[in-house]
Amino acid sequence: MTDSNDDYVYDEESGEWMPASELAERQRAATQVEVRDSVGNLLADGDQVTLIKDLDVKGAGQTLKRGTLIKSIRLTGDDQEIDCKFDGIKGLVLRAEFVRKR
Repeated sequence: MTDSNDDYVYDEESGEWMPASELAERQRAATQVEVRDSVGNLLADGDQVTLIKDLDVKGAGQTLKRGTLIKSIRLTGDDQEIDCKFDGIKGLVLRAEFVRKR
């Protein structure tokens, strides 16, 4: 439902005049990236994931073992990368293909 005080703007894609709030919502939905784990589950900010294989961490001289729990992930805007924190490793970015949602 639109507010009667809402400004109308011209949407060049559809060729229609529509409320500014509706156009903004459409644009926001179009820019969202879906990130899926190794088995196809949709990931979101704050999810917990488990590693499905051993991963060597470049620059840290450390290996994250299979089954390691990573808490509170953040999406980066890339459909295959997630940002996360882990003890002793700053700025850890993992590929979504190596994790499974818990």
